[in-house]
Amino acid sequence: MKALLLSLVLLPLAALAQAPTIEISGANFRPLPVAVPAPVTQNDGGKKLAPAFDQAFSFDLAASGILQVLDRKSFTADPTEGMTAGTIKFPRWADVGAEALVKVSLAQDGGTLRGELRLFNVGTGREDLKVAKDAPADNPSLLAHRLADALYRHFTREPSPFLSRITYVRKAGSNRDIVVADWDGGNAQSLTKGGINILPGLSPDGAKVAFTTYRKGRPDIFVQAPGGEARSVVSEGQMATGAAFSPDGKRMAYALAEGESAQIYVASADGSGAKAVTDTPYGLNTSPTWSPDGKRIAFVSNRGGSPQIYVMGADGSGVRRLTFQGNYNQTPDWSPRGDLIVFTARDERNAFDLFTVNVDTGKVTRLTQDQGSNEEPAFSPNGRLILFTTTRNGGSQLFVMTADGSSQLPLRAEKGTLQTPDWAPLPQAQ
Repeated sequence: MKALLLSLVLLPLAALAQAPTIEISGANFRPLPVAVPAPVTQNDGGKKLAPAFDQAFSFDLAASGILQVLDRKSFTADPTEGMTAGTIKFPRWADVGAEALVKVSLAQDGGTLRGELRLFNVGTGREDLKVAKDAPADNPSLLAHRLADALYRHFTREPSPFLSRITYVRKAGSNRDIVVADWDGGNAQSLTKGGINILPGLSPDGAKVAFTTYRKGRPDIFVQAPGGEARSVVSEGQMATGAAFSPDGKRMAYALAEGESAQIYVASADGSGAKAVTDTPYGLNTSPTWSPDGKRIAFVSNRGGSPQIYVMGADGSGVRRLTFQGNYNQTPDWSPRGDLIVFTARDERNAFDLFTVNVDTGKVTRLTQDQGSNEEPAFSPNGRLILFTTTRNGGSQLFVMTADGSSQLPLRAEKGTLQTPDWAPLPQAQ
């Protein structure tokens, strides 16, 4: 849809003893082989909710990029084996290539689902982590995300994206509706009902979505919280699109088309105090995305003759062209880590694929190739994963991959034509 606008180095566990850490960088990085048997259930309620929990938990670990989750069909350990080190035969787990073992027990207590996770070092037989979490019994995937987040934090010393939210457009007939969901596509909730609603952007706290809608007969920008009323914030020009909240949630950048040009504007989050920060009378400037410190904006412009990625100060100063390869680059998203911008490019075969460009050096890296059209990327809150759309299996699906293009997996999202995803950034400390 956005295309229409411009047409770990793995450190040895033994050496780290009490604080095993996976550093996700460097040529020697490899995911840690981990065995994750099915959850142990302590009562009938836990048994009933275990499949939904297990599906979400397994997906979190598989998509994390730091773990190689081993196939359960290869396991030779006794499935009735206990949860404590003294009851586990670690050589059985070593035989299948596991370097770590994750065990989870579940029990329902009234309206609450409780879970306990234990992480073991297979080589030493040592228990490295024990954590307990709970969640409402009607949302077992939330418990899965909480336990997976605890495991991710243990290994990386940084937050996971598993508790974050995403938004996207669901196309059905002539309607395009905004949907908000868990990071993996679960617990999806429609924000709009009918009409044409496109290009959603989540606020930093994930509490509201800015989007372009034709509900007044022309494309204006509205903001809406799930379950709340939509509120118009930009109703000017011929077309207002591509709203993006600043990292602190206090400002909004968007593109406003008028006559033969489209300019980037920055306004307060409620739409007030709007100011144009580009000025190319016959050029198109669209798709703004903020740097994590809120001081710069990357955007797409055809001022040089073809759509390319540019960077400027949030006040419009210091404009610099960032991409020089290819003749059609679009839909940029700035990594929360600050170093990379991911974008869509059309190659010489007219196929759309995903690339990253280093903001400082301009180095471009290709992430996808020969798997349908891949477009509309969005970084995870920790900058380690990228959400995107792909046609590789027919239609338009949501996939996720690591920031280097590996571990490409379909989300557990609803079926249908899904477009223009966005991922809420981490809110700044207040």
